[in-house]
Amino acid sequence: MIPSTPPVTAARHLADYRLEVSFADGTQKTIDFSQWLKGPVFEPLKDVNYFKRFILDGWTVSWPNGADIAPEALYAYRDDLSVA
Repeated sequence: MIPSTPPVTAARHLADYRLEVSFADGTQKTIDFSQWLKGPVFEPLKDVNYFKRFILDGWTVSWPNGADIAPEALYAYRDDLSVA
């Protein structure tokens, strides 16, 4: 049985396109979202003020225009600043 990805439980803006994201299993990561800001649905997020309007939709980080990043991608993100 493959365990499911824990949902995002909290997020806070750090700077630019970086958020500190917490998951239901206690994992915390500092994630640079700039790598995902490609394509029409993500175009508004290039404005940092709009990027900061993120919400938690019950399982991941999303924005008012419907853009979101799969929690699997966020959980798999590796960065020197991430802590488990």
